[in-house]
Amino acid sequence: MDFGICIASHIGDIDYVERAEALGYSHAWFADSQMLWSDCYATLALAATRTSRIKLGTGVAITGTRPASVNAAGIATINALAPGRTFFGVGAGNTAMRVMGRPPHRIREFDRYLRTLKPLLRGEEAVNDDGQPIIHIMPDTGFVNFKDPIPLYVSGFGPRSLGLAGEHGDGAVISGRRGGAALQRVWDMVESGARRTRREIDHDTYYMTALTTIVLLEPGEAVDSDRVKSQCGAMAGVHYQYDQLRNFGRQPSNVFAGIWDDYTAMMEKIPAERRHQFIHRGHNCWVVPEEERFLTPEVLRASALIGTRDELIDILSGLSDAGLDQVMILPNFHIRYDVLEQVGNALIGNIP
Repeated sequence: MDFGICIASHIGDIDYVERAEALGYSHAWFADSQMLWSDCYATLALAATRTSRIKLGTGVAITGTRPASVNAAGIATINALAPGRTFFGVGAGNTAMRVMGRPPHRIREFDRYLRTLKPLLRGEEAVNDDGQPIIHIMPDTGFVNFKDPIPLYVSGFGPRSLGLAGEHGDGAVISGRRGGAALQRVWDMVESGARRTRREIDHDTYYMTALTTIVLLEPGEAVDSDRVKSQCGAMAGVHYQYDQLRNFGRQPSNVFAGIWDDYTAMMEKIPAERRHQFIHRGHNCWVVPEEERFLTPEVLRASALIGTRDELIDILSGLSDAGLDQVMILPNFHIRYDVLEQVGNALIGNIP
């Protein structure tokens, strides 16, 4: 199994990627949320010039904020700096869009975007939304690199988006902690989408990545200790569940039952026109003080892989057997270097 890092793109912290490369992490995924972090392509460019082995790409780029042609040119520029080790992760834009008060792309829009994007990533001609043919017309002078393939990894949360990952992607990016049975359902969704275009998914080459984070427990340590919260609390998916409810009417899972009334009551005190900003404060970086009380053992376990070294090796080995190729970790921002070292030293190289 490969281990990757997801990075809240920070223009002043390329040392983090360099250290990940030295520890043996295989991929660095630079997150794309324009109203939260530094620009992902600027940080990727710096990382490309300071690394030599680790694979670099977007984790994930957003369809609603850049036309397909712009994203294709952006990642092909990185591929000119890091030839043969560049990939492109793409999603419909849950946080990046919602933090601006806008919804992510719907499935039909996402599908249309991917159909335009795929040929552009190969340097081939596509047709834009207006029916106009588009192609990078100066690809052979070093501005971009399409000669080295750029794998396309599609982010999916449910049956329809995972179906698009099977239809269009070289791999899929899924979220959260999933057991073997849940991972098999993901594969079923991917393969269902592939069948729409009579495509056969080869499990040996199709690349499946899960976004989560990992905490190695100390002997006798509680799952909800302050140290555990400091390492993974920012990945707790409470605000995502709230967005799903207010935008789509989807009820939260039972994991959140014990905190849900208090959480929604807190949110409803925020003026509606400002709520989209309030929800995503500290997103995947840190826990704002008033939300620490929602980090129950149940929420933490649902949001991260938490266990002793031996327990984690067993869990990850099972996921590898079920077809997971990579775990991508996104620890709390201020303690990310500590987590990087702990996971790298304890787990990398120990999972089949």
